[in-house]
Amino acid sequence: MADKNSRRHRPGIRVRRVYDTPEPDDGTRVLVDRIWPRGLAKEDARLDEWAKAAAPSTELRRWYGHEPERFAEFARRYRAELAEPERREAVDHLRELAGQGTLTLLTAVKDLSHGHVGLLADAVRGHR
Repeated sequence: MADKNSRRHRPGIRVRRVYDTPEPDDGTRVLVDRIWPRGLAKEDARLDEWAKAAAPSTELRRWYGHEPERFAEFARRYRAELAEPERREAVDHLRELAGQGTLTLLTAVKDLSHGHVGLLADAVRGHR
């Protein structure tokens, strides 16, 4: 069983769609998309923050087009973007939030297994 010290090193990070109903155990809710989700009123999102800088660049997002066959290359390029100063700062901030309790990363992407948010969650956890 994990003790409190080992837990501190493994942030509780959830990945959810921003359109899903907020849950009591979401903790800090952060939108990690560059553009606002279509058809969602700001008050309905119940966000704590919007971390645009953590999202893939517009150029990368457009190139990817959510085509699953491009995911491996998208992941490689996005990880490289996350190493850039502005995005690294955003990841560090998300890591700080996760250290304070549960962090829920929110996205409008339908296919979470082929979206950027899982890659971002890994980066926040300290995985490459």
